[in-house]
Amino acid sequence: MLEFRLKVFNSVAKHLSFTKAAQELFISQPAISKHIRELEAQYKTRLFERLGNRISLTASGQLLLEHSERILNEFSRLEYDMSLLRGEYGGTLCLGASTTISQYLLPPLLARFVEKFPDVSLTLVNGNSEEIERALEEHRIDLGLVEGNIRRPHLKYTRFMKDELVPVVRPDSPWASRDEITIDELRTIPLVMRERGSGTLDVLSSELLRLNVRMSDLNILMYLGSTESIKLFIKNSRAMGFVSVRSIAEELYRGELKVVDVAGMEMNREFDFVQLHGEDAGLSKLFMDFAFRYNERL
Repeated sequence: MLEFRLKVFNSVAKHLSFTKAAQELFISQPAISKHIRELEAQYKTRLFERLGNRISLTASGQLLLEHSERILNEFSRLEYDMSLLRGEYGGTLCLGASTTISQYLLPPLLARFVEKFPDVSLTLVNGNSEEIERALEEHRIDLGLVEGNIRRPHLKYTRFMKDELVPVVRPDSPWASRDEITIDELRTIPLVMRERGSGTLDVLSSELLRLNVRMSDLNILMYLGSTESIKLFIKNSRAMGFVSVRSIAEELYRGELKVVDVAGMEMNREFDFVQLHGEDAGLSKLFMDFAFRYNERL
């Protein structure tokens, strides 16, 4: 019971919201409030300050948060180690993945994983690369998969596979008759981009900087929050977008999109596992090993 109460407290503390904690844990909001009251009674201290509809951690709450994170990590490792003694794998693993990876790479891998390890409870959080790294830092996920080439020194990255960004237009675009355009021509074309914080935009920005082109030099119509949004926008406009080549295999086959290279631009990147240092064991390692084993099938 204490383990679950700590999970409830941890969720409320991370979200600073009883409602979001209830949604995350699939229990009612009154049940969330009851568990928090019982913890406060047990430790004879207030864990949250309540100011209208907002809450914040007290000093006691901050102390409990630091301990609860370590305790829950140890509970997770205990579940994993005990399952190994029985020749089984069990426990809870929360993954986080950036948008392109979660939409186009992970579904077949997750299907194989849950078939192979039915006693592992698996959840997936989506977001852009920056949001996934933040979720990892805040212990809201156990393991992340991100795109892009920017690395935070306090996180551990392990390369999973390579990817390439490509410029695409619809078949009747004025540029679709060309296989390649110049960087100067790119400046004049209406563009739709992924949002700030995405690995896609990080890679594109770095490559433009290498070519002495600023984002402000481009004719950017808007920023969108997913690859699917960009593809649908392009199909209904004369704009150009930059997307993962892995995300457009079907559209290229059906002739719905056309790749138009930009001379001199090389937009290669990696899809990487990302972890906190020192937390590369247990179910996280099991999932990574499984993913590398099936990498060639993705």
